[in-house]
Amino acid sequence: MIVLLLSAIGVVGANSLVLSPIAGDVAVSFAGATAADVMLAAAAYGAGTAISALFLAPRADQIGLGRALLGALVILAIALCLSSAAPWVWTLIFAQGLAGLAAGVALPAIYGLSAEVAEKGKESETLGKVLTGWTLSLVLGVTFSSVLSDLIHWRAVFAILAAVAISLAGLLARSGRAAPASGGTEGARSPLKALALPGLPPRLLTVAAYMVAFYGAYAFLGPHLTQGLGVSTTFAGLSALFYGIGFGAVAPLDRLIDRHGEVKSAPFIFAVLTLAYVGLAAVAENAIGLIVVCTVWGAANHLGLNLLVGSLTALRPGQRGAILGLYSAVTYAAMFVGTTLYKPLFELQGFTWCAVVSAICILPAAFHATARHRRQAMQARGVE
Repeated sequence: MIVLLLSAIGVVGANSLVLSPIAGDVAVSFAGATAADVMLAAAAYGAGTAISALFLAPRADQIGLGRALLGALVILAIALCLSSAAPWVWTLIFAQGLAGLAAGVALPAIYGLSAEVAEKGKESETLGKVLTGWTLSLVLGVTFSSVLSDLIHWRAVFAILAAVAISLAGLLARSGRAAPASGGTEGARSPLKALALPGLPPRLLTVAAYMVAFYGAYAFLGPHLTQGLGVSTTFAGLSALFYGIGFGAVAPLDRLIDRHGEVKSAPFIFAVLTLAYVGLAAVAENAIGLIVVCTVWGAANHLGLNLLVGSLTALRPGQRGAILGLYSAVTYAAMFVGTTLYKPLFELQGFTWCAVVSAICILPAAFHATARHRRQAMQARGVE
């Protein structure tokens, strides 16, 4: 089941990240369109995911996480087929909005199912294995897609992703996990009720800043490499490859989060992530330097994502659909905001300032995590 879940993240993640390195190729197919215009499809995907995660994902608690994931994969396959055949850029934007509606249900269902199948005490380690699906999406999905776009056509990229999505839906249907839920749960009625849970609002604020930083920088890294530095689409895809290598390479460290806990781990992880964005800004005019720093960026983001999702799944098991729906809503609202607001920043100031703003977005989380750690340490000394 873990392999199926990480593969599902792989196809969802590949679609959400693939546009950046191939945006230039896509724009050529539409008269008068630029790479920045194409990235509006990524913004539409983010908006669709946020809306879906907020209003549809909580229903997964009622119908069953597996059944919700099955329906989401089928709709995603349809949206990917439409993306592949899009005759105009606005058709692509609409198709990616539909894909976002599917992803808004799929991702909370995947994360919730990973918590269900995890052994007690190994939740972060199991989640880390599922999160390697993002590595799959980057290494095999985004990187291979960049090469495929160069060798064949960008439309083939979405056609292949559609085939993978429908294949995974078939495997899930045969697994037995897509059976209807036996009954309702405490969290099925309203996603906004979950906001009353202690500790959830500040975690969601951290998620918002974290994701604006990531998607704002990632969305325009590809256009910066291809249009700003003049490298090929295939070379630009190496940024995703090395990001994915870093993302996957630190998976064995996930068990340390289980061992030391969220409060102790968070300051270090957020500090490294802030430095990664500073590094991207520092080497922005060096294509090879960007590729190298992407490895550190990927490693820090893996640990940060595990930290955020793991803390959310542990808050209230009976409301995982609602909580993770809010998580995905905030994540992809941040994707929409980040992609939209970074567009004029990128066009006026370039990628360097995109990376600087991303570093600034992470600083409040780093300071808050450090303060929490200090308070816990002082309380521990007081008890002693």
